Amino acid sequence: MSGVVAAGHPVTARAGADVLRAGGNAVDAAVAAVLTSVVVEPMMTGLAGGGYLMVAPPGGEPTLLDFFVTAPGAGADPADRAPLLDVEVSFGDAVQVFGAGAASCGVYGLPAGLAAAVRRFGTMPLGALTAPAAILAREGALITEIQAGMFALMAPILATGSTRYLAGGVPPAAGTVLRDPELADTLDLLGAEGPAPFYTGPVAAAVSDALLAAGGLVTRADLAAYQVVEREPVRVRYRDCEVETNPPPSAGGILLAYALALLDREPGPPDALALVRAMEAIQDARDEEFFAELPDPGFARRFLSSRVGSTTHVSVLDADGWAASITTSNGEGSGVLVPGTGLHLNNMLGEQDLSPLGFFSAPPGSRLPSAMAPTLVRRGGELELVLGSAGSNRIRSALLQVIVNTVDLGMPVQAAVDAPRLHAEDGVVAVEPGIDTAALAATGHALTRFRERNTYFGGCQAVARVGRLLSGGGDPRRGGAVVAGLTPDRHTGSTGRG
Repeated sequence: MSGVVAAGHPVTARAGADVLRAGGNAVDAAVAAVLTSVVVEPMMTGLAGGGYLMVAPPGGEPTLLDFFVTAPGAGADPADRAPLLDVEVSFGDAVQVFGAGAASCGVYGLPAGLAAAVRRFGTMPLGALTAPAAILAREGALITEIQAGMFALMAPILATGSTRYLAGGVPPAAGTVLRDPELADTLDLLGAEGPAPFYTGPVAAAVSDALLAAGGLVTRADLAAYQVVEREPVRVRYRDCEVETNPPPSAGGILLAYALALLDREPGPPDALALVRAMEAIQDARDEEFFAELPDPGFARRFLSSRVGSTTHVSVLDADGWAASITTSNGEGSGVLVPGTGLHLNNMLGEQDLSPLGFFSAPPGSRLPSAMAPTLVRRGGELELVLGSAGSNRIRSALLQVIVNTVDLGMPVQAAVDAPRLHAEDGVVAVEPGIDTAALAATGHALTRFRERNTYFGGCQAVARVGRLLSGGGDPRRGGAVVAGLTPDRHTGSTGRG
């Protein structure tokens, strides 16, 4: 097997490429990459988080696996719930408050989702995919500048709980080797026994007992009831392409589809003003049919937040035609690290943008909403582009612009990812250098100008196919990398960064 992997960290991408070289398909590679990401990108994702996987078999229909976090509380007494710990996180120009602590933790889906992906679409044993990540966790992973920045950003949340990531009260610096033998053991357990220990076995018991004792809501019944859900993707035409993305109850894909549909009404590549108007239309939307299936009619408008988005993405194409696009997240993390497991639990119940009707309003077992949108683009029935992004509510704007850059402007995928971005929200347009803002200024738009590419604008990782040539784009805003998995009898062409 050969192919190409784009991911949010060079080691993550390399892990996926190693699996392709060993004969695995795109789904095997994506799972291996995600397992590695929980070791080398621990402030972005984790086994105690959730996500979505878009899979397309060669010549077949795509499937969306939903393994996002669910609301807890089955059999729990709400009166026993502790208050959320309000933690201020500084983003430089703004300070945002997040809910942390035991009460912020939802029911994780990542172990179930990865196991379901391998069982349903993979070709390699799960244990073969967990083993390299476990070895890395034991031997240690080198912290990059991007990851050191995330540790520093989330240090106030980490300080509310375990000090494992804060030696001497200080977040680890770039170049530090981070070892996590407890996480290594837990990865080995997942490989040997599958997801059962995490939902009905010893890990589930340890997680639930620790959370209930600290005022959380996750019960053993919540974990035992967790299910991965297969969904049919949302489809929208854009130019001569079909775009397939994440359906409700997630909001990210449907908002992306709506923006593409609006842009498709006018010919030619959209300029900055057209992009901004499409983004503004999403904010102003009320009862359009695109939003009819969302759990709350006002959700699309309220799904807005300035958080950086502690999320990561992996995109994979293999030479036999399999495609995998997987986005995972741990929220901002809760600060709760369960002893003996290596698990840093998510804080999805403390994310205001995931609780549009108010904190703790979602009934037990219900999926929390999300901006994540793993996406595929086809032309003439042939898969051309696989992409997804980190970045909270900037996910949709990042994906929108990368699709426009490739479909309308014909950019190679790395150039499409590198190109400057903008994001419109609440009457302000944030822009990176290189965007012509004359039309925006003439129409009275308030502008926030960034001096260079910035993490704020997401982390889009994309791979593309043009004929037999495979290539990738790793987003420099979040340390993205592209690595090819080559075997002696195959050639994949350009591999972009990494």
